[in-house]
Amino acid sequence: MESKKKAAYTFLVLLGIVSLFSDLTYEGARSILGPYLLLLGASASTVGFVSGLGEFIGYALRLITGYISDKTKRYWLITIAGYAINLIAIPALALAPGLGWAYACGLIVLERFGKAIRNPAKTTLASFAATEVGAGKGFALQEVLDQIGAFIGPLVLFFVLTLKGGGDKLSAYALSFAILAIPAAVTLMILLVAKHKYPRPHEFEREQARVAGHGLRSAYWFYFAGIGFLALGFADFPLMAFHMTKVKLFPDNVVPVLYSVAMGVDALSALFFGRMYDRRGMTAIIISSALAALFAPLVFLAGTQTMAVAGVVLWGIGMGAQESILKSAVTTIVSKERRGTAFGIFNAGFGAFWFVGSWIMGVLYDRSLTLLVIFSVATQLTALPFFFRTRSLLRQSTGADVPA
Repeated sequence: MESKKKAAYTFLVLLGIVSLFSDLTYEGARSILGPYLLLLGASASTVGFVSGLGEFIGYALRLITGYISDKTKRYWLITIAGYAINLIAIPALALAPGLGWAYACGLIVLERFGKAIRNPAKTTLASFAATEVGAGKGFALQEVLDQIGAFIGPLVLFFVLTLKGGGDKLSAYALSFAILAIPAAVTLMILLVAKHKYPRPHEFEREQARVAGHGLRSAYWFYFAGIGFLALGFADFPLMAFHMTKVKLFPDNVVPVLYSVAMGVDALSALFFGRMYDRRGMTAIIISSALAALFAPLVFLAGTQTMAVAGVVLWGIGMGAQESILKSAVTTIVSKERRGTAFGIFNAGFGAFWFVGSWIMGVLYDRSLTLLVIFSVATQLTALPFFFRTRSLLRQSTGADVPA
């Protein structure tokens, strides 16, 4: 058993390193997309719409790709194909100054399309090993490595923009995207190494792994509804970066650093709440969601750098929860045979609500920041009763917050 657990940890670390370099690539890009689109001539409503549309496609298509991955069991092939599309789109953004903001928006959506292809399959691969070491701990380990890349990427671009941004800003941004081709290539190489070393990761799954019973189906759908409201009010970082740049709260080159701060908080909160999830289940999700709901007034209304940073920190806590313990709940509720489909449904709903919410907040931004903040906070807090109900159903079915 010890050797199997050690192998499961090694596999999770390898996948985590893949996530590290891929996040260095596309989270680095994400940190400057708002100001980049502003320089290219896009409006706030366009930024909100495109960010939301990208997230919607990136999540909604997982309903199909998750089902396909379960049916075909070709988890590795689907994962590699998705990463290739996902990562090639980022360096191509370097050509946007000559082709316009519409071209850039198309690549933003294409990048999310690649993520939609690979995410359910890759998450399912990770879930096989995570059940061996503890779902919360396993996904937290993934998220920590993931966020190291997400922390480094924006910092790299901060130095590029600082060194090259004194003259032509668009050229400096284009160079930033071109440089991201390097970690994109490294990502694909490490992914191929992981496939070669662990071609059958489903063998990590314990024979006695949890299987969802009748009572847990209701818990899953209450949980799904709560996630929807959470996503509806969770602003995408490009809109936040757009705001902070527009009102000159921070210089252009500092915005990527703020994103690095958020990603660092993301990693630490994923580790903390992941361990809490293995001990206390849904309580970890309730606490993290309540904290994250308060980011909007600090970022959009406070008007000071200190409060904006505090808002970014709370936003990072929310991201850490979304990328780790929210997946852990699906893993512990759903059997491995249906997990790709379950992740697909989960992510499709999350993306649909995120798209609608991002679009609404982009429109509200042009009309009233106060209304934007009220919408964001109210919808996120509405998720909490659904999470409480999920916890209650799990306790009724198993005697614990998560299936034992």
